[in-house]
Amino acid sequence: MQTPDRAGQWWLGLCILLGLALLGYQLSDAAIRFKQFERSVTVKGLSEREYPADIVIWPIQFTVASNDLGELYNAIESGTQKINGFLTQQGVDTTEVTIAPPVITDKSAQTYGGDSRPEFRYSAMQNVTVYSANVDGVRKLMSQLSQLGKQGIVFTGDNYQAQTQYLYTRLNEVKPEMVEEATRQAREVAEKFAADSQSSLGKIRQASQGQFSVEARDQNNPHIMKVRVVSTVEYYLSD
Repeated sequence: MQTPDRAGQWWLGLCILLGLALLGYQLSDAAIRFKQFERSVTVKGLSEREYPADIVIWPIQFTVASNDLGELYNAIESGTQKINGFLTQQGVDTTEVTIAPPVITDKSAQTYGGDSRPEFRYSAMQNVTVYSANVDGVRKLMSQLSQLGKQGIVFTGDNYQAQTQYLYTRLNEVKPEMVEEATRQAREVAEKFAADSQSSLGKIRQASQGQFSVEARDQNNPHIMKVRVVSTVEYYLSD
């Protein structure tokens, strides 16, 4: 029967013990570094600019009323021709003008309103819409619409369908520069936070560009568009 080598067993046990100790140290160090990587700061950067609208949608809406349906359609045609003539004289291209079918209402067919009879049985609403890239030119025409009012055209502008719309269609041209500006601002905020907390700013952990918004600057200047984007960026922090 062989006698166990006690010295060899002792060295084997010592090596295993040292190996476990080294492994424990490495795991502990890795855990500490992992915790450090978990430290982060989330900041937001804003880019906001103003641009003139490059498209205007101008609905010109008018109404007519009559007890005779034939006369009603004649009045619609006459009003539409006057508006078209006015726009053409002012330099608006015919391709920029759209004429919608008139909306006719027969008030005698309505079941509400009691026993009172309206003065006119028929009423009609007509839309002539200008869609143009000449925003400044169309805006000047708006102030001259009273010339047609003097010719007996009754305009309506107190409903949603008759509101003028302004569009900014060049968003893709300004997107890259605005995103860069928002991201740069977010990093400046993160660097200030890291300095205040006696930390160092690391790499980006994750980032979100956010949504672009385009809206009128204010009610008095709807043709000036405010473009806005917010970028959200999360950075790692280290000591």
